[in-house]
Amino acid sequence: MKFLKKWCSLALASTMVLSSLNIAQPEVHAAKKPTNVIMLVMDGSSNNAITLSRWYKGESLALDDILTGAVRTYSAESAITDSAPAATALATGHKSNAKYIGILPSIINSPGLEQITKEDAFKPVANVLEGAKQKGKATGIISTSEIQHATPASFSAHVKNRKQYDDIAEQQVYQNIDVVLGGGLESLAPGPTKKARKDGENLLSVLKDKRYTFVQTREELLQSQSDKLWGSFALGALAFDFDRKATAINQPTLAEMTGKAIETLKKDKDGFFLFVEGSKVDWAAHNNDTIGMISEILSFDDAVKVAIDFAKEDGNTMIIAVTDHGNSGITMGNANTTHTYSSIPVSAYIDPLKKATMTIEGALSQLKTDRSNLVEVAALYGLDNLTRDEFATLNSARNLGSKMVEMLANRANISFTTGGHTGEDVFLYSYGPSKLTGLVENTDIALAMARFMGFDLGKLTNHLYVPATKSLTAKGFTTNIDVSDATNPKYIAKKGTLTVTIPVNKNIAIFEQVSTNGEVSTKTQTFNTINIYNGTDFYVSEKLLKTIQ
Repeated sequence: MKFLKKWCSLALASTMVLSSLNIAQPEVHAAKKPTNVIMLVMDGSSNNAITLSRWYKGESLALDDILTGAVRTYSAESAITDSAPAATALATGHKSNAKYIGILPSIINSPGLEQITKEDAFKPVANVLEGAKQKGKATGIISTSEIQHATPASFSAHVKNRKQYDDIAEQQVYQNIDVVLGGGLESLAPGPTKKARKDGENLLSVLKDKRYTFVQTREELLQSQSDKLWGSFALGALAFDFDRKATAINQPTLAEMTGKAIETLKKDKDGFFLFVEGSKVDWAAHNNDTIGMISEILSFDDAVKVAIDFAKEDGNTMIIAVTDHGNSGITMGNANTTHTYSSIPVSAYIDPLKKATMTIEGALSQLKTDRSNLVEVAALYGLDNLTRDEFATLNSARNLGSKMVEMLANRANISFTTGGHTGEDVFLYSYGPSKLTGLVENTDIALAMARFMGFDLGKLTNHLYVPATKSLTAKGFTTNIDVSDATNPKYIAKKGTLTVTIPVNKNIAIFEQVSTNGEVSTKTQTFNTINIYNGTDFYVSEKLLKTIQ
């Protein structure tokens, strides 16, 4: 396909540019079989936040030992990316647009990128998890947010808008991923909650039919010996790590989920691919919550250590760890330190933060509706010994959380430039065979993982996601996309006495054949990937199309 060839040319050009700048290229080593890849994403972190977290911890991070370079994070349309196209780049090797999950962009504004054709806009593109699955490897995804959130979704789904939780959840279930651990229980079945399914599908029943072991607590997770494991530990996102013992004691840590996933997936003789996200660094950064950012960076670092320990023992596991984009513009140093920074000890930044025992989310969860325990709640966030003016400010605040994070940041000489994402290059961490080094594009990471596992993402896309209408009309079928049920579109192809129904988001097709005596025989067949509807056409696997005659 022209667009995919252009993207391959762009990747080659990027490599030539990096070589001309004397920037280190990926090291290539002979790989033993089987190969494993563990991809860890610390959503919405930044280099400054990592520095602050190291000072807070008082010793080196596990990440420090595998720092190998930096990553450019811009999207197809902006210098500052949304999480959806950022993760799409990491998962598929293609830059995309805001809110797009696992599909090609429709708009390209960033310099140096080839323009998109109308035919290729919104086309689903294969990701590294799907590639690993096609190679026979076990696969897993982990997230401390809803598992349907933008970043884990980009490694397991294809939709035009990251808010399509119903579609994302259904695609994830029918991807037959071996281990899925995180939040997002409410998107698996109909119910009264805001994000409960609107299409009437009960995916919990589907998981049962697919023989998953379904767990909802830390204890159930750690005790499970199942090879197919789905853990939903919250209706929405999991608690911040600093808050977990007080507010969600039955939830596992990110490190525990990572360890359990590795323990389960490594049983596969063909190797495995595991995606791990520490989601809520980003959430804390949007709120300028210094404590929340530190909480989740340290939790993520614990998970990285679990991965490194396994990789050192295994000897044939590639580890990539990265943040998908910056957020908040956090700095050590603010207006208080303009003229005195050179004489300010580390303790002036860290000691005020050490007084906090909960994040802003956790602290506010303890607040009474009449604010009668405001002093105690402020102390949970490290704001002890409130002055009369400080108490008055907090008590009258319409947005109490905003005032509290601002007050603590000022005490700790911390500053923020924004409540949104930022566009700086971010640290690249990698370990093991074929590790990446130097300054790379976020798209290079997907290509490197695919190469290490032995497949080509462009070729894989051409096998897994073929436009159905062009292929089937060429075979003499009349086709129709049935959207009478807007939440469950179906692709219908008819020729003679054969009707083929292809439901959206699933990995099946239904064949109805009418015999000469009028009897109808129905057969449901399973295929090697899910069916995608992008609002214009259905995209299905090459194997499915070859079956339809």
